[in-house]
This record gives sequence, C-alpha cells and structure tokens, in this order.
Amino acid sequence: MTLDIRGSIKNTKISSNPYVVFEELISNAIDAYLIRRHNDADAPAMKIKLETIFSTSDLFESNETMTVSCEDNGCGLGNAQINAFLTKDTSYKDDLHIAGIGKCKGSGRIQFFHQFAALSIDSYYRDGDIVQKRELRYVEPQKQINAEDFTLSAGQEADTGTTVRLDRLKETIFARISNGESPSSLFSAQVLRKQMLIALMQRLVGLGDRLGEFEIRFVSRRWKQPEQVEVLLRSDLPKVTIQRPVDIEERDPITGKGLGTHQRLTLSHYQLDAQHYDLPRNAIAFCAKSSPVKDITKMYLRTKAEQNNPVGDFHHIVLIEGDYLDSRVNEQRDDFDSIPAEIPSGDLFSSERISYADIYRAIEPVIEEMVTPADWKKEELLKEVTDQFGISEAMLQDTSTRIRYGEPAHRVAERVLKKYQERVLDETAEIFALKQEIIQAEPDSDEFRSKINELSWKYTSSLKNFDMATLSQLVVRRAAIVQILDLACGKQLAMQTVTEGTRRKDEQIIHSIFFPMRKDSTEVFDHDIWLLSEEYQYYDYIASDMPLANIKWDDGKNVFESDIDEAMQAVLAKRVAENGGKRPDIAIFSKEGSVIIVEFKAPGISTEAHIGDLSEYSQLLAAKSKGKLKKFYGYLIGDQVDTLRLTGNWTPFPTGKGWFLSSPLLDPNTRFPLGETYFEILHFSDVIDRAKKRIGVYQEKLKFDL
Repeated sequence: MTLDIRGSIKNTKISSNPYVVFEELISNAIDAYLIRRHNDADAPAMKIKLETIFSTSDLFESNETMTVSCEDNGCGLGNAQINAFLTKDTSYKDDLHIAGIGKCKGSGRIQFFHQFAALSIDSYYRDGDIVQKRELRYVEPQKQINAEDFTLSAGQEADTGTTVRLDRLKETIFARISNGESPSSLFSAQVLRKQMLIALMQRLVGLGDRLGEFEIRFVSRRWKQPEQVEVLLRSDLPKVTIQRPVDIEERDPITGKGLGTHQRLTLSHYQLDAQHYDLPRNAIAFCAKSSPVKDITKMYLRTKAEQNNPVGDFHHIVLIEGDYLDSRVNEQRDDFDSIPAEIPSGDLFSSERISYADIYRAIEPVIEEMVTPADWKKEELLKEVTDQFGISEAMLQDTSTRIRYGEPAHRVAERVLKKYQERVLDETAEIFALKQEIIQAEPDSDEFRSKINELSWKYTSSLKNFDMATLSQLVVRRAAIVQILDLACGKQLAMQTVTEGTRRKDEQIIHSIFFPMRKDSTEVFDHDIWLLSEEYQYYDYIASDMPLANIKWDDGKNVFESDIDEAMQAVLAKRVAENGGKRPDIAIFSKEGSVIIVEFKAPGISTEAHIGDLSEYSQLLAAKSKGKLKKFYGYLIGDQVDTLRLTGNWTPFPTGKGWFLSSPLLDPNTRFPLGETYFEILHFSDVIDRAKKRIGVYQEKLKFDL
C-alpha cells in the first residue's frame, strides 16, 4: 500500500477553513476512541490533548512558525488503520458500522501535507494479547509513504493511543488562509477551545454517553510567555434548545416544476448564555457529518457587531443538517458540490432537484424565529419602509415580501420593487424626462452606464407584457445609447459645451460610448461595442486605449507558438520592441486568430491621413502574437474624408458614405505573408444609422419611440 503525497496534494485543493487541520485531528481522535470503545466496553473515558507550540522563524522575532501535536487514547494504528491511512479514497470507516463514525474519503489528512512539511506518528495498539508501538517519520521532499516506512516495537497497555505531530509550517500556504493573522493569535489554546466547541458541538452532543466523561485539553506555548491551558469537558456542552425539521420539495431540473417529493433538513438551535459561554461569534452553518461546512451567518445577522456579539444576551448557533448535504460536501469540507443557485439552472447537464434558493426559502422563516432578538420591532421597520419609500403593508402582502431582521428599509423596498418589475404589474410608474437626462449624460464618467441602465429600466417598468420585459430593457437601453452617440457626434451633449480656450474631448467622449477608455474586458463587462457589430460584443478579449506591450489577451496566458520560424520570429520581435507603446483606440481579439482594430477621429478631423494606422497596427499585432493572429479587421471612424487622397483600391459602399478595402498583409521588408486584412472607413452617421435600423425593428414591435 502506498500514499502518493505529491499526487494527493495536486488532486485535493487546500481548504479555505484555517482550522481544518485541528478539526481533522480531533475528529480522527474521536473516531479512534469510538473504535476502541466498540471493542472494549471498559475503556476509560476519551482524552485528547491538542498542543500548539509557537516559535520565532527569524533572528528579529518578527515572524513565527508553529508545531502542532494531537495525543489521544483511541485504538491506535493497527493493520486495518494503516491500510486506510495509505489509501486516498478509503471506505474503511464506512464498513465499521459503529454508531457515531461517519463515512469518509480519507482526504482530510491531505490538509496536513498541504500546510506542514513534516509529519510524525507514535501509536500504540493492541494486537491480540500484546501491545505494539508503530512509528512514522515523514519529511518533504519525500514523495510517498509506504507500509514499510512504519517501524514496529514493543509497547505498554497504558500507552494505547496515538500522537500525531505536524512540523515545519509552510508560510506561503498559511498566508493564503490566515487573512494576515499570526499563528499564535489564530491558534492559541483559548481561541482553539472556542472554535472547536462551535465546530464539534453537534457531534459531541450527538455522541452522548459513548465518549464517557471526556476531556479535550488545549495547550499552547509561545516563547517568552507562560503556558496557556484550556479544557473542554462533557459538562461544558450545552443542550440543544430546539430542533426543527424542514422539508424542501424537489423540482424538475429542466422545467422547475415541483415533483411532490422532498428532502428533509434538520435545524438544531443552540442558545447559549453569553455569561457562561464566551464564544467569538454566532454561527449559522450548513453541516456535513455533524460538522459545520458552509457559514451563512451574515445572511441573517447583517453587521459584524451582530455576528460577533451576543444577540439578546445569548450566542446563537444554528446547524443545518441532512443526508442531502452529507452526500454533496466537497473533499476540502468547506463547501458543497453540484447544488445550483436556482432551478432551472441553465445547465442542460444538471440533474439536481434542489437549489440553494429552494433551501433558503424553506429555512429562512425558521432561522429568523431562532435568532431574532425579542426587542426587535418589525412594526418600526415597516413604518420606515412606508415613510421613506411609500411601500405599504398591502404591497408587501401582494408581492409575498417578508420583512427580515437586520435588513435595512431600502433593501426591503428594493425587493418589493424588483418583484413588481419582474411581474411588470407597476403600470403607473412615472416616466421621467428621459430625453433631458440623456442630453445631460457624460459618456466618459464612471457612472455613465449605470445611469443608462437605470433610465432604461424606468421606461421598461411601464410595459405591460411580462414576456417582453427583458427584451424591452435591452432595446430601451440600446436606443438610449444610440441617441447619446448621435448627440455626441453632433456635439450636442451638455458636456460638449466648452468655453474658449478649453480643450475639447469629443473623440474621448465618442470612444467612451463604445468602450470605457484605458480598460479591458477583464475589468469591464458592460460596454456597447455592439454599435459597430453585434458579434464583437462576444469576442474573447477587448482592450481600449492600452499600449500594445500591456495587452494580455486570452486571460493573460501566453499564446505564443514555440515552432515559429526563427528568422521570421526575429523580425517580428524587433518590431514589437520598437513599437510596444503604440495604442489602438480599441482592439478586439478572438481565439480563432482574428483581431478587430478600431480608430476614432473627432468630428471635424479628416480620416484619410490615418489609413496607415490600420496597416501599422495590423503589422504590430501580428508581431505581438508571433503569427498567432492572421485576420485583421480595421475600422477608421470619423465624419470627414478627402476621397482624392484615398490611395489603393478602396471601394465605396453601395449605400452610405463609407469605403472598404481587402488585401493580403505582407511583411514590408521580407514580403512574407502575415495574414489578411479587411479595412473600412466609416462615417459616424453610418454607424448610427446601422444601429438605429437594428434597434428600430424592435422599437416598432414594442410600440415606443425614445
């Protein structure tokens, strides 16, 4: 049997839970004790000692590292346990049929190797009538652990149990999960006792008498400071305040219709007197195998103060369990797999019949009953919602909107109005002076697109046909964008009225309408490049007014081919080095090897003098991609062109004022073919006319004129 450490680390992600190692150590110790108790009814009560030792990792004592050890009086590592330890996806515990031991995959211990570079085990176990001692010493860069790596010697009955020691904390890994906290602040004895009480409460309470009068001792040592000891006893465990079952109806994953079958979840509420339980926080969490996995506290206790302090003189722990959650917990035990946000999920291959939305709808009223303070007055919030936003109680009932504890008045109003919008029932919505607001628009401001979205939704809210709501919002929004572009090209926007001596920003304004300047599509998702062509809206990467040297398309990954002809590669590399600072107004890329280059010229500027820019950018982008890009579409857009100065075989469009040219792209020195080009010279009026015609069809269908 062999445990492949490097392969396991590669295939099992790091848990986002900073306490996962401690939870796993104690959970394994509990399992080991349950096995011993199953075989020996007279075994002493469970005892676990969890020790953390903090030491400096440099001469200046500015950083610290940590060693962790866990000692238990469980069954020890016999032959069956060793086989399970060396098997990544083990079913060992599944077949024990011992109450209190849950199913496992054996991946929890991989978190040990993620966070620590050294592991040692000293274990004493009974083998017939004798006690054996089994030892293991593992240190990176050792790749595997085999059965032969464990050594055997004679042991004593009184020593039965196991000590696991983890050394050499990996600082880079720890930094990813610690949120800047030091090991001694996260894992002191006092903190660990509080965190483990929350994490293990449901399991320890559920095990009842099977652990006896157990003791879990937490010890921490930090240089120049006294030893800190905290103890968790059976007598410290609270009783569950209330348990409530909740049934969630399953739905057809394609249609969303109810199936009449249900999955049951159980909510266990622990209400702990803050004077006796000094806990760090309240906790509401989805669980798997009686352990918290996904914390959802902030959904019901909205502020940090409420989350981290007693609510109504009590700490509240609400744990949500069920077979459905047990079967979907991920390997890291920090989330659940497969559960969609909504049903239908939009995924044709999804077979899940329950969504998070279904779960939240079912558990929400129960949780609010459990954690809502007695002094909270729903009537006061209702009055605030009514006074500030005009939302009446009748409107709340009409939209089935519940007032939640901790939710501000404006959020309640948003939920009510959103439901009206979705149902398109609010036919009396006022239509604002939309044209005046459009004239006042400033396309180069950060809030420009959010303002357009807001205006278009205001108009859409008056439309009566529910099925047309989403289409209506899109059409109204795009109609507004087209009108703003038309006004900008005519220098009629309010911001284009400038005093003498002030530099005009007409080109910048027009540029910003198509796509925000000095941004790319990794930063901006809401843009209007569809004005040029609908298909460009969905290209893989868009860069706007960024130097060629800074453009990293295809999610920043290297797309250069390794088999480019060396001589050609040298020529292209030289051109990149010399011209890397060039910046096209807009560059749009697709993975299929095509690129769209857009150059704007301000109203009043003749465009023909800039035709060479398109060829130059095509040459540079071919060089930048080392031949990956082969098709180049260029657009030169303005409002003036001197046709007498057009060189080459430019062909006028049958309609409009534009011209087009198609030709091969050749290296100017070697005449080596780099690809193909297709260039257009367009007038802003042509772009606007095209966009108006596309939108006009839908405007006619919707019977509105912006």
